[in-house]
Amino acid sequence: QRLSFSQRLRFYPKDGLLPKVGISQAFTKKLIEKRKKVLNIRFIKGEIVSINNKRSNPTDLIDYLEEISSQYAIGRDVHVGDTIIGIKGRVGFEAAAAKIIIKAHELLEKHTMSKWQIFQKESISKLYSMLIHEGQYFDPVIEDIEAYFEKSQRYVTGNVFVELSQYNFKLNGIKSKHCLLYTS
Repeated sequence: QRLSFSQRLRFYPKDGLLPKVGISQAFTKKLIEKRKKVLNIRFIKGEIVSINNKRSNPTDLIDYLEEISSQYAIGRDVHVGDTIIGIKGRVGFEAAAAKIIIKAHELLEKHTMSKWQIFQKESISKLYSMLIHEGQYFDPVIEDIEAYFEKSQRYVTGNVFVELSQYNFKLNGIKSKHCLLYTS
């Protein structure tokens, strides 16, 4: 059944904001912690290996970070993208740990990879995500791209210091023996 224009506006308002019903369903985490907290996230060859010296496998560390950071109601976002059938889609979500790890990893890459390595990785990442989104998991180029990603991370090792606060986080800096900041 096709919705009328006014019915569509209820679900897809012109201002691009999620309707109130969508926000309440997407953003379920409540602000619990109000005191700031600093985390030390360690990466070795691009992979997360510890948080505040707590070592574990990446999956458990993601769960641990989500448990800590969701208390600050961090990670709320709205994604707009193209679907495989060519229409726009929009979804509200909460992903505190994912957002923190991605931003921390990007900061460490900025310090440990050259300008052209970062440029090439970002370019290839777009192709890779389109292929995966379209279900091209078994195309041989996927393995080639993954091999490039793995090699590109060989010097992405170090610690990233992240400060959590209400509804937000801040990257305070990095420490890495592979930092290129003062070598160029």
